[in-house]
Amino acid sequence: NSFSKTEDTASDSVEAAKNASNKKEKLSDQVMQNPQVLAALQDRLDNTALTPSSYIETLPKAVKRRIDALKQLQVKCAHIEAKFYEEVHDLERKYAALYQPLFDKRREFINGEAEPTDAESEWHSENEEEDKLAGDLKNVVVIEEKAEEANVKGIPDFWFTIFRNVDMLSELVQEYDEPILKHLQDIKVKFSEPGQPMSFSLEFHFGPNDYFSNSVLTKTYKMKSEPDKTDPFSFEGPEIVDCEGCTIDWKKGKNVTVKTIKKKQKHKGRGTVRTITKQVPNDSFFNFFSPIKVSADGEALDEDSEFTLAADFEIGHFFRERIVPRAVLYFTGEAIEDDDNFEEDEEGEEEELEGEEEGEEEEDAESDPKV
Repeated sequence: NSFSKTEDTASDSVEAAKNASNKKEKLSDQVMQNPQVLAALQDRLDNTALTPSSYIETLPKAVKRRIDALKQLQVKCAHIEAKFYEEVHDLERKYAALYQPLFDKRREFINGEAEPTDAESEWHSENEEEDKLAGDLKNVVVIEEKAEEANVKGIPDFWFTIFRNVDMLSELVQEYDEPILKHLQDIKVKFSEPGQPMSFSLEFHFGPNDYFSNSVLTKTYKMKSEPDKTDPFSFEGPEIVDCEGCTIDWKKGKNVTVKTIKKKQKHKGRGTVRTITKQVPNDSFFNFFSPIKVSADGEALDEDSEFTLAADFEIGHFFRERIVPRAVLYFTGEAIEDDDNFEEDEEGEEEELEGEEEGEEEEDAESDPKV
């Protein structure tokens, strides 16, 4: 009896499975006959199968030949673009000469070599009423301040304040670098001469100090404005490809780029221990003038060196494009506010996109029964 019951149960199960299978087949037939479903499936197949490269593969030889001709034209365009940027560099050099008298006057005012006239120092601020009120209050203590003002020369700590205000630079500056940077009197950008390989140099002019005997420290950034032979389509204009520092003539015991450590050494044979002093590299802004060298034979750098070099190029570009031309606005912080507002807008957009992507992933996870 129990056997026959089991047999009946088994046959019921088989029958139920058959019915379910039949239902499924009918349902799939109905679905496949639905034109909207078929169109959606076809669209999905088209999208997955035909990537740009697989589409190109399906084209006749004659069409592929014409595409190759377009690529050749594209390479010629890249070479013309390179020439365009060479002319832009010539223009930059020409305009640098026009800016220079203004930058020279800026240096004189900063270092107290000259005083601006009333006309030169006239400036109408947005908060003029507040400034006037503050000025009226200041008049009360003007006699005391006059004596102090006589001792203030130029604009104290002008460039050092810029280093402190700009995150990209303040991250490089150590506490023991600060007294040296207070002697920084000017930063200049110099462009390569006509007919020379494309480059620009940053000149850091220092007043007499107890740290090194150089009056100028230089950093030269070498540039390339020509399409890469192996990948001409990647060309997007001039890029920094290498940089060169300079030797700093440190005064005795004043080199902040090294530190002295004591190390114990044990003699293998005798077992005696001696203490030796050893100099090791030290974090400092002044390492900026001893950059990592790009290998002449094109040998690849390790990941850390690549990152350090990329950061160095970015800082050089920032000095040239932003800090030197707009120094006073980085001193007052106005340029930093502008930069921050621009970055926040960009980050906001990125965060929004990331949020959408995360949402999509969560939906996929919920719809997948395996998860």
